[in-house]
Order: sequence, then C-alpha cells, then structure tokens
Amino acid sequence: MSSVIAIIGRPNVGKSVLFNRMIGRRDAIVHDAPGITRDRHYAEADWFGKKFTVVDTGGLVPESDEPMEAAIEQQARLAVSEADVILLVTDVRTGVMPLDQKAAEVVRRAGKQVIVVANKVDSGAQENHAYEFGALGLGDPVMISALKGRNTGDLMDLLAERMPEPVPVAEEEDGAIKVAIVGKPNVGKSSLVNAIVGRDTVIVSDVPGTTRDSVDTRITRQGVKYSLIDTAGLRRRARISSDVEFYSFTRSMRSIGRCDVAVLLVDAVDGLSAQEQRIVSQVEEAGKGLVIAFNKWDLVDRTEQSSEAFIRSAREYLRFADYAPILFVSAETRRGVTQIMQKTQHVHEMCSLRVSTGELNRVVESISAYYPPPAARNGRSTRILYCTQAQASPPTFVFFLNHDEGVPDSYKRYLSNRLRETFEFEGSPIRVIVRGREGKR
Repeated sequence: MSSVIAIIGRPNVGKSVLFNRMIGRRDAIVHDAPGITRDRHYAEADWFGKKFTVVDTGGLVPESDEPMEAAIEQQARLAVSEADVILLVTDVRTGVMPLDQKAAEVVRRAGKQVIVVANKVDSGAQENHAYEFGALGLGDPVMISALKGRNTGDLMDLLAERMPEPVPVAEEEDGAIKVAIVGKPNVGKSSLVNAIVGRDTVIVSDVPGTTRDSVDTRITRQGVKYSLIDTAGLRRRARISSDVEFYSFTRSMRSIGRCDVAVLLVDAVDGLSAQEQRIVSQVEEAGKGLVIAFNKWDLVDRTEQSSEAFIRSAREYLRFADYAPILFVSAETRRGVTQIMQKTQHVHEMCSLRVSTGELNRVVESISAYYPPPAARNGRSTRILYCTQAQASPPTFVFFLNHDEGVPDSYKRYLSNRLRETFEFEGSPIRVIVRGREGKR
C-alpha cells in the first residue's frame, strides 16, 4: 500500500500548483481566485521509484452561511485522518495568517508527520520572510516556488525520507480469499457484509459514512474461507458529502491493495457515476479480480429488459473492465448473496490460473496465424516466436517476437482478448508484455 500525502492550507497559497508539480502534469485546475478546487483531486506519484498518492485538498472556502473556522477545521481533520504525511502550504508573501495557525493547530493535535511548505519564494530576498513560519511550531519551513519549480526537488527528497515504509501484507495462513467490498458511501456495503455473514457484525445506519475504518470479517461458506473487508466512508454532515466520497475512495484504494478480489457495490437506484469509474480503474491498475454488484435491486423495476439495460449501460460506462461479471443483489432481502460468494471464488480462481507453456503456445500459434502482428514501420515482418506466462494474480503473458520495433496497443488488446476468449479469465485483468528476441532489435 502506497503512502498518502495530503496537501492542506488556506485558500490561494498554491496547493494545486504544488499538486501539479508533484505529479508531473497539470491535473488540478489552477486559478488566482480562492476556492477554485472544490472537488478533491488525487493522483499517483513516483519519486525515484518511491510511489505514493498525492491528495489536493481544496475547497477550504466555506459556504456563505458557514463560519470560516468551522470549515477549515473540518477540512483539515478529514485530510489529516487519511494521510501519512501532511504538507501544510503557506504563502511567504502574506506571512503567517490566522488560518495558517488554525490549520497548524489541528495538525499538531493529530500527531501526524507534517512539513511546513513556504511557497512563492521566488528569490533569495524572500527567504528571510519564510523563517517566520517557524512560529507555527511545526519545524523549519521548506522554501519553494511551486510555480517555478524552485527547491521542489529538495521537498520531494525530504518527503521520501518521511514516508513510512510500505507494510507488507501478510499472507493468510489458511488461504482465505480476501474480498474488499468497495463503493460510494451509503450504497449498502455494511449491509451486504452482514447479509453474507448472517448477523450484524458491522454497524449499519442510514447516515452515509457510518463505518470509519476498514473492518475485516472472517467467514467460511461451503468449505471456502473468506476474509471480508468492509470499506465504507467517514461519518459526515450533509454539507461535506463531497469530502466523504473522496476520503472513502482513498480508504478503498488501501483496501484494494490488500484484497484478492474487489466487489464493487453500486446503488441500483442511483446508477453509476464517475466515482465508480475511479474505483474500477484502481482495481484494474492493482491487478485485482473484480465483481460488479448492483445493490437494492428490490427497489427498481426488476424485469429481464431492465437487467439487460443495466448490463449494457455498465459495459459502456466501465468499458475498460468489460471482463467483470455483473450481478444483481439486495442486501436487505439477502437476494444474490450466495451468488456473490460463488462468483468471487470463481474470479479468484481465474486470477490465479496458470496455463501450461505447451498449451499456451498452441493457442498463440492459432491466434497469430489468424491475425499476424503488423509489420514494423520499415516494412520488416513481425513474427511471434513463443509465449510464456510470467506470473498469475494477475495473469501476465510475455510474447517474444523476432524484433521489438514496436507493436501497437491495438494488437496487444487483440492478444489479450483472444487469450480471454480461450481461457476465460472472467473477472481478472490480463497483462500482455511484448519483447524482442534477446540480443536482437
């Protein structure tokens, strides 16, 4: 599991500029007007092989009918609760402001690692003004200019030193299948866990975000052992629903890293949204098995036509994960609970499937004979020499070619799709790697 780095601070100190600088691309909207970042932004970053998740916590400007201090404290607490390291960004041009002191107080009480960042230090003359941020009581500030990139490399070096080492996930001694129940707040994740277990093992409430932490529940169904990870959102007030959705997603990312199979639970009444797209993308990137389950199916028009319409819509919306099985369940009535567990077991088997080299190459020979790889740009023909499965979980196949002068992604997708048609791999992502013959270009 990668570390989570949260960028906090009062409005217009350059948080989004620093966020873009850290991830190496312009992802967050940057504007001089305070409060532009209202939705939360996250991205994976890499600093010399050390991977981590960066969180841009905008939206520190409250609604007009809500006091500033209350909004600042709530936002800071949400950021602090999820992060391993906090970057408290300040503006050297304005000096220490009351809101800087308020944010520092919240961070200090939480006991988390924090780095004070004095931003907008565009020249040596401004460095003397930066030292006054030592009055926040959180150590000497790191002086940078996020806009110009000044000293940002030093900041990243310091950040890499402060990050906790990734905690290796211990293998279950009894071989239990680790299943993460993921999804937006209030889609019924805790209710589903209780329905699977057959008793109330986690708190269920109509208030979104009742579950504050991931909860593991061990069960055995039809001789198969499972470890269920419930990943619900944070408790929240109605006005901070966007914050809860974001931070529940960061918690889900950590749980996905621990699991073998993720069950994405979707509210059948509300349907799919961008939040589900982000979660599925994370599952696919992590190489985990995936099952999609529409919950609250008892509350919608349950006809064969409506089921087909839901499936078509899901396949279109989540087309980059069209290999995932889709189920219709009701945690309230326990409909489809047995089917979820059976499908989860099957997907786990597909993720762990290994194909013998002989059988694999017989299939690959047929695949390449039907549709050979396209020729290189210089007209040189391209041939697949042989293929081997490098690993399982996820199934990863390495194709060795007579040269490595470029194979288009479309042909890699063709290889992946044909392998899936032949060996099924339902619910499992497939990795395809293409290499030239050793010693040859």
